[in-house]
Amino acid sequence: MTKVIPARAFTSDGTGYSAAITSYFNNLHRLRAKRNPKGLQFLSSRGENAGFMSSANRPARRPMRSCVSALQIILLLGCLTIFAVALYGQAPSSSPSTPPSNSSSDSGGSSMSAAPVQAPQFVPSQVQTSAQNPVFGSVPEEKPTPGVLQLTFSDAIERALRQNLAGLLSEYNTVEARGEKWQKLSDLLPNINGDVQEVRQKVSLQALGFSGSLFKGVNLPPVIGPFSYFDVRASATQRVFDWKSIQKYRSSVIGEGVAQYNLKDARDLVVLATGNAYLQAIAGAARVETAQAQVQTAKALYNKAVAQQQAGVAPAIDTLRAQVEYQTRQQQLIAATSDYAKQKISLARIIGLATRQEFELADKSPYQAFPIPDLETSVQRAYSFRSDYKAAHDRLVAAQLELSAATAGYYPSLDVAANFGEIGPTPGGVLPTYALFGTLNIPIFQGGKVHGDVLKAEASLRQAQAQMADTRAQIDQDIRNALLDLKSSSDQVEVAQSSVNLAEQALAQSQDRFSAGVTDNLEVVQAQEALASAHENFISSLYMHNLAKVSFARALGRAEEGVREYLSKGK
Repeated sequence: MTKVIPARAFTSDGTGYSAAITSYFNNLHRLRAKRNPKGLQFLSSRGENAGFMSSANRPARRPMRSCVSALQIILLLGCLTIFAVALYGQAPSSSPSTPPSNSSSDSGGSSMSAAPVQAPQFVPSQVQTSAQNPVFGSVPEEKPTPGVLQLTFSDAIERALRQNLAGLLSEYNTVEARGEKWQKLSDLLPNINGDVQEVRQKVSLQALGFSGSLFKGVNLPPVIGPFSYFDVRASATQRVFDWKSIQKYRSSVIGEGVAQYNLKDARDLVVLATGNAYLQAIAGAARVETAQAQVQTAKALYNKAVAQQQAGVAPAIDTLRAQVEYQTRQQQLIAATSDYAKQKISLARIIGLATRQEFELADKSPYQAFPIPDLETSVQRAYSFRSDYKAAHDRLVAAQLELSAATAGYYPSLDVAANFGEIGPTPGGVLPTYALFGTLNIPIFQGGKVHGDVLKAEASLRQAQAQMADTRAQIDQDIRNALLDLKSSSDQVEVAQSSVNLAEQALAQSQDRFSAGVTDNLEVVQAQEALASAHENFISSLYMHNLAKVSFARALGRAEEGVREYLSKGK
């Protein structure tokens, strides 16, 4: 009888396989031989239950023992194979992104095994276009400035406010809203026209219903004329009362104010985009400078490793390791230089510099501490300053007026019209005439048009109410996020600055140890990578801190005034 290993013996870590198989072979000698349906017998290796066989069959025990031993060996090999496959399937696969640990022996005989610090990877910045958002476009200047332009932060903002596409489009929208206001006003103002006409015509009396049988004894000709007359006349119309037109005009006045607030909000967004692009370019320039310094350090390490190998005091692996580090730093310098050039192009597009205008960043934007304002005070200031909040409030008022105007479609209206002129057969024989009309229009049935206008106006009003509530909540979120970014970025800058100092000390000590022959250059390479990572963290945290200041000014709704103040004085 073959022993069956229970399924619960197999655990996820593979230990169950070993315990079950060991128990099976330890108890293998206790298995009793029983008759197989096919007539084969499996006997134990110890020959237990010898009486089971007759004395005539005892000489055949040795060959059968050999058969049993062979079957046991085959069974053992099969179980071991299954055990190995199960363990391989349970073993976690190593991630391709996990760097292998490097181990090497220094000249003193000590071994060191440590995972190297991952070098910062510069991801190419994504280029955003004006098709995605007009704030990333501009109307560039026609001619570039001769020489290299020294571009300051304030100069970049002023140029962007003049040339940025988002600001220009918002300004044109303001003019369009002003034109719509005048269109609505024209329905309430008098319309005066003057005309002069000289008429010569022939009239068919028969076509007008005048025939000879209409008047007894009078023979009317079928056609009169030709005859002519001269008429010079002035006419005027005035809508005396029309509540619908009055409410539409009031709504258009509010709409012009909304356009003005939208222009102010667009200018704040332009300042935010310009500040972000300028700060990104500053960070890009800092990365290029850091990468250049790292290339020089790696080159010096490589030259020293070559000299030591030639002198026979260092193995070839040190030279290869230093060469790989040197080429890695060169690659990062190439990537950082390319990204910096792209960032300058994006900045030039946002602020509207002429095509191929050469410029340099005149401001470096060093770190300056920023006191964290109070949350409630900042939120209340944002409600009073934010242009988008004021625009949302005015849109709500305009929607209420539009609903009133739509409802006024059920109301009557009163119009007057008059004309005065002179008419006669010739310009010299004219006589003065005039006419005066008064019209009261009473809507009775308009086919559901007014009802449709009311439904549309009610839907617009609900949309404006929802947008108003959302804008208020968005302002609270912007202020909270800005304050959190200010706090966290300030802490990150301090920690990153300390990390740079510590990494520089570690690099200097590792270089001294390598020069003294205490260790190989693996320790120097790791220290250099740690310093590169610390520099990248410091550059990123400084960029985020300055961007948090710009975002806080935008969240308050005074980006134009606040950005210069916050970035120049840090308060």
